Amino acid sequence: MEYANIKSKVAKYNEILENTRTYRKQWHSDVKKLINSTLEKIIKQSNLNAYVEVKDEIENLEVIGMSLGTEISGIAEKLPGNKIKRPFIKSNGSLIFQELFNGKIMIMIMYPYIEGYGQPKPPKTLEILRPHELKVPFIIRYVEEFLQEIIEWEDFDDDVPEKMGMNPIGFGAVRDRELDD
Repeated sequence: MEYANIKSKVAKYNEILENTRTYRKQWHSDVKKLINSTLEKIIKQSNLNAYVEVKDEIENLEVIGMSLGTEISGIAEKLPGNKIKRPFIKSNGSLIFQELFNGKIMIMIMYPYIEGYGQPKPPKTLEILRPHELKVPFIIRYVEEFLQEIIEWEDFDDDVPEKMGMNPIGFGAVRDRELDD
């Protein structure tokens, strides 16, 4: 009687450990192929300039990403004393499917960034799923959300600072805040 709580916690713990083993098996037997083939099909059908990248150097922490690649950003530093310019490289963003330590799958957006120009925006986690929960319509929805986030990043507009996580500054912003109080 006095060990009932401990026994129930041990049972729950053992269930979770078994789930991890099951989820890892599902990743290797089904999920990797589903993600890879679905992303490849989306890229082909939509003519999206992207590629699927698999990072499997660490067993049971594998990553499948749909990357928009890297390129010269068009921004360059003019070096003093000569006519040489150092281009800034731009990473165009990625949609990531990461196998977690417990066999679940985290889906996240890696935003574009330009090296040497500010700090990259932190990744956005879309969802964490058990392997059996991941279906083709979900992957399509994640790609749509990824593309929407990339479009908003690329089309940055200072007319909507709240949407980009920025606070308005300057005389008008102070006056507007005072009016709200």
